[in-house]
Amino acid sequence: MAKVLLKGNDAIVRGAILAGCRIYFGYPITPASEIAEAAAKYMPLVGGTFLQAESEVAAINMVYGAASGGIRAMTASSSPGISLKQEGISYLAGAELPCVIVDIMRGGPGLGNIAPEQSDYNQVTKGGGHGNYKCPVLAPNGGQEMSDLTQLAFDIAEKYLTPVYLIADGYTGQMMEPVEFGTPVTDLPRQDWALYGDSESKHNLISSIYLDPDELEQHNKKLQEKYKVIEENELRMEEFMLDDAEYIVMGYGIVSRILKTVVENLRAEGVKIGLLRPITLFPFPKAKLAELSKKVKRMLVVEMSNGQMVHDVELAVKGNCPVKFYGRMGGVVPSMQELLDQTKSFITGDN
Repeated sequence: MAKVLLKGNDAIVRGAILAGCRIYFGYPITPASEIAEAAAKYMPLVGGTFLQAESEVAAINMVYGAASGGIRAMTASSSPGISLKQEGISYLAGAELPCVIVDIMRGGPGLGNIAPEQSDYNQVTKGGGHGNYKCPVLAPNGGQEMSDLTQLAFDIAEKYLTPVYLIADGYTGQMMEPVEFGTPVTDLPRQDWALYGDSESKHNLISSIYLDPDELEQHNKKLQEKYKVIEENELRMEEFMLDDAEYIVMGYGIVSRILKTVVENLRAEGVKIGLLRPITLFPFPKAKLAELSKKVKRMLVVEMSNGQMVHDVELAVKGNCPVKFYGRMGGVVPSMQELLDQTKSFITGDN
């Protein structure tokens, strides 16, 4: 099948349509605006609906309504817009409704700027809204994965009845790459929990409110068990040259692509170094990190943030080996030479 050259943001929408998504609600915000533009262009062509909501808050609540009707629905935004959606995302998690939420990260805090950053990690992996919930988080690092992981996100959402995040930095969203598209999903099954406006489904109740404390506690316990199953079955990561590695670098998104080049350069110099890239940020590769930490000398975590994922790495490693961090903020993407120099200093113990 021929490949198409397009932006990562565009690839997301095409992947969503292949996955059977037929409703998009959103509000434009740079650097995610092309997702809304692509949805406005393509959704009507397949009999779907695009609606620009009056705000991010409205958009996520519209997703709640569409998901209640058993329809594959999505929304997308960037960092401050995702912050505004958090209450609705908590409702979706509490009501156990499947949907996909795309976050194309920009610099922060506040309005920040429109340059790429990775500072939404805590917001999306720790349950940014109120309550005891989590959402699966997929982190593509290029155009092909922007499409493929969007399709996977819809499958995971429906399998576990949960909101799912697709999270990428603005660089990955704006970058143009060749993308290959597969066969569209057809004949999606009727959901026995959904509300279709007919006599068969009229007894279904979709809500996140449990006024009795004991009932709410039981609901929360049910959710925690679901998250455990997700952790057991939906973990994804890329392992690059780890078999004999004495040093490990770790990053996700665009950072992982730069780090892969660093690893290739250092391997050419005879350094035994490898890359671990989490493709799912939740579930997180805790067991793999614990295993590797007993074999390697040091780990370096690189993020375009103040250091958020690094805390999860430290928890997983449990002091078995030193964990170092290098980060850039404000939308600065580190160069290959910069990370090569930092990694060399990390190996010699100079940082």
